[in-house]
Amino acid sequence: MQPDKIKKLVIVTASVLVVALVAVIYFFNRHNNIPVLEIPKVAVTGNTTISETWAGFYPSQWASYLENYANTEKPSHYDTKPYMKPIYHGIGFFAEYNEPRAHTYTIEDIKAIDPARTKSGSACFTCKSTQVPELMEKYGAQYYLMSFDQIKDEVTEPIGCADCHDSETLDLRLSRPALIQALERQGRDVNQLTKQEMRSLVCAQCHVTYYFAPGTKELTFPWDKGVKADQIYAYYDEKGFTEYTHADAGSGLIKARHAEYETFMDSTHESAGVACADCHMPYVSTGTSKISSHVWQSPLNNIKQSCTNCHQNGEEWLTQRVGTIQSQTIHTQELAGNAVVEAINELKISREADNVDQAKLQEAMILHRKAQWYLDYVMVTNGYGFHNPTETLNNLSIAIDNAHKAVDAAKAARGTS
Repeated sequence: MQPDKIKKLVIVTASVLVVALVAVIYFFNRHNNIPVLEIPKVAVTGNTTISETWAGFYPSQWASYLENYANTEKPSHYDTKPYMKPIYHGIGFFAEYNEPRAHTYTIEDIKAIDPARTKSGSACFTCKSTQVPELMEKYGAQYYLMSFDQIKDEVTEPIGCADCHDSETLDLRLSRPALIQALERQGRDVNQLTKQEMRSLVCAQCHVTYYFAPGTKELTFPWDKGVKADQIYAYYDEKGFTEYTHADAGSGLIKARHAEYETFMDSTHESAGVACADCHMPYVSTGTSKISSHVWQSPLNNIKQSCTNCHQNGEEWLTQRVGTIQSQTIHTQELAGNAVVEAINELKISREADNVDQAKLQEAMILHRKAQWYLDYVMVTNGYGFHNPTETLNNLSIAIDNAHKAVDAAKAARGTS
């Protein structure tokens, strides 16, 4: 055979093999739904505080985001936790406290909230909208001093893309100053955070506990001594801070908020390098591409993608394991809740009694303050202990112990046992 014919045959054969190989890869991936590509990043133009602006650039992520609207339920916490309502007598939560539903409903829900919950003013919107950073820039320090009604008409967009992403680079970003300031007070350089750290810290902009600084009403993270319940309690005590006085017990109390990030820190998963997004925003396939899911939900709703990449025990075992942790937490939380309510009731009786030992009464109030802090820290944190089971049960045990001591001190204050 002549060299030209051999060359031509080789070229034809090679071409056929390449086409065949591409076809095999295509059909194999199509039938097995294996993601092979990440969608390339492109800059987003237009009004980026409106999340729908991003839809044309990232249609798969946008379609995923829209699935959040299916999470419509918002039952009252008080329907399943009867001990909870008397604990909040004296603060706006006493009037209404519902389970959170999807992030896409934040503006609708905050604007429909009981007026007793709006005393914090514009700060109520801080974690509810992509428009907040611009409003903070517009009003400066005055933002936190504005009333709920003064700001509400300027806030129309719920939580969305711009809260977590830079519109030009698509990199994760921190858009809330309270977190940036807290990290800087800890001596951390926010410009040197790793991508994996950011996959949790974008969540920590909101899924944390906080308070409103006296005078300025600035939303502040109480992390100067650390992020654990005992360290935060010590921070408040050092400042002599009290958020409200309990209407029945008379105790000066601190209100914990959803401390998911703080609880997660130093847990088994966090210590192993897992980030919030690994479980709550797992990679999912869209054709032959992959994206991070933007359906923010329990990993149990997407257990194959969220858990089985690391855990090889099977979905049934994983579900049972989570159920065991959560049922233990719920049971212990009920014990702690009932113990704190008993302390409140005994304090109320002692405050109304004659010839009360004021020193003992004050001791009982301080014990109640501590017990309620540790209970509240767990009670309002999503996950029923799963983010850090050991720490959660430890916090509840501290709550129970101090509640029992508060009961004894309140009784001793009026001369009974």
